[in-house]
Amino acid sequence: APAQQGASSTALRADLSSELGAMTPLGFFDPLQLCKDGSQAKFDSLRERELKHGRVSMLAVAGYLTTAAGVRFPGAGDIPDGLAAFPALMKSSDGMMVLYQMAAFFVMAEICNRDASEVTGVTPEFVGDYRNGALDFGWDKFSDEEKLKKRTIELNNGRAAMMGIWGLVTHELMGVSILPGGYLPGH
Repeated sequence: APAQQGASSTALRADLSSELGAMTPLGFFDPLQLCKDGSQAKFDSLRERELKHGRVSMLAVAGYLTTAAGVRFPGAGDIPDGLAAFPALMKSSDGMMVLYQMAAFFVMAEICNRDASEVTGVTPEFVGDYRNGALDFGWDKFSDEEKLKKRTIELNNGRAAMMGIWGLVTHELMGVSILPGGYLPGH
């Protein structure tokens, strides 16, 4: 009788090459081989993290550029922009209160922005769908094609924002401006 050549696996492997975000020219791009086993659960977990980091990065880029443009909250005109804002805020009790409020916001956002089925029993439509049945900005009125398009736009904008905030902060630390007019935040 022929000998068995190797162990075979009966586990199902997901075809991740057709997932949202697998686009030309790279297709499904996994250089660290995090999903080489084809686990849909692992992929979904990583996708949820990618969406969350992208959403936070979009806010970070908007905030960074807004403060670099000179926009400040009333009473915060003397707070510098860029990374220099954090040490400046730690110097006063009002600044510390701002930092505490930021921390409280992040905690509340983490608590509120999670899979709605954990709290309300609302089944999410896709990974990263944090709608809870209370807020509806018209998502349910979109066609499936429009939903896919909007999800793709969010994913790509998040990816761009992650690279954008990384570039802005890196250039600030290097002392090299990439903003119009040669402006360097925090200096």
